[in-house]
Amino acid sequence: MKAVEIAEDVFWVGAIDWNVRNFHGYKTPRGTTYNAYLITGETNILVDTVKKPFFDQMVERIRSVIDPKDIGLIISNHVEMDHSSSLSLAQKMTGAKILASKRGVEGLSLHYDDLDVQEVQDGQEIRVGNLTLRFIETPMLHWPDSMFTFLVERGILFTMDGFGQHLASLKRFDDEVDPSVLDYESAKYYANILMPFGSQFLKTFEKVKGLPIRILATSHGIIWRRDPSKIISRYLSWANGETKEKAVIAYDTMWGSTQRMAELIAEGIASEGIETRLFRISDSDRSEIMTEVLDARAVVIGSPTLNNGPFPTVADFMVYLKGLRPRGKICGLFGSYGWGGGAVKALREQAEKAGMIMLDDLEIQYVPKGEKTEKCVNYGKMIGKRIKANEMKL
Repeated sequence: MKAVEIAEDVFWVGAIDWNVRNFHGYKTPRGTTYNAYLITGETNILVDTVKKPFFDQMVERIRSVIDPKDIGLIISNHVEMDHSSSLSLAQKMTGAKILASKRGVEGLSLHYDDLDVQEVQDGQEIRVGNLTLRFIETPMLHWPDSMFTFLVERGILFTMDGFGQHLASLKRFDDEVDPSVLDYESAKYYANILMPFGSQFLKTFEKVKGLPIRILATSHGIIWRRDPSKIISRYLSWANGETKEKAVIAYDTMWGSTQRMAELIAEGIASEGIETRLFRISDSDRSEIMTEVLDARAVVIGSPTLNNGPFPTVADFMVYLKGLRPRGKICGLFGSYGWGGGAVKALREQAEKAGMIMLDDLEIQYVPKGEKTEKCVNYGKMIGKRIKANEMKL
């Protein structure tokens, strides 16, 4: 295993995890990478490490460039264990001091007992040989301790969990992979990890927008070198809540009645010329549903009533959605019930906490037939009209 040079004296020395399929509830069918970087010079610098089981991969790649024991400094941009769990091994091997943000120092001390860590300040620069490192705190992208590191002379911004993707590949750069795959995985990553932190990203952008960035060196997936401004623009769009004329319907069903409602509502929305995506939750990956929610203007959620509450799969999805806080989106709720309701009421409580713009609910007892089918279609048409009016901005 060899390092990959990404710029003069700067190498990718990370690890490829081909087999991971679940990343804290986020399905990763394409695997992932844990990216670490080596900067060589008068003092050799390791920027981040890898998940502990992959430590040997990282060391082997470092060894293809220098003796790993010659590393004189380690930077930890993020405490999360997919990046920090090799720090103890790396420090024991090299004897190098670790630099981290103030909250990074605190977080590392809560995870590990044996690290020698020094705090760096937001905006602080240090000179290492003929190179300059600038540290930029990025709290809640997506942990409180997170920071970027900018290698001034090379124009490389090491962005930790910003701009990444869960994508295992032997290719390292954005211009080497299928752009449709890269676009999708980047959106999925933002939707399922960074969506709650749009305002924090906008604050971070103000800190870095004047930097002469040539390369975005991410912590997961592909490195952006062809046109970093492209992914930055997409992040700005997502962080600002920009959407298109699109609705996502997510539902589950017990005896088919709620499914029939979902299909009729979809027909009504589509009749208004709106892009409409329909997902049965029990047959779908929730992280893929959330990827579609990212640029949708409306989210419509349906559940039958079971034991006076929502169907378990829908309840699970709502907890996941609420945590990601897709604020500013139109939300409609619907469902069928037998002798008593309760599902839609419970869903509304969760949706309101997610910060969505609530429409009237639609509930039908037992089977949607006769005039009830028209009621479902009209409900969809109403949602379609609201989407076209872009009422999320009202």
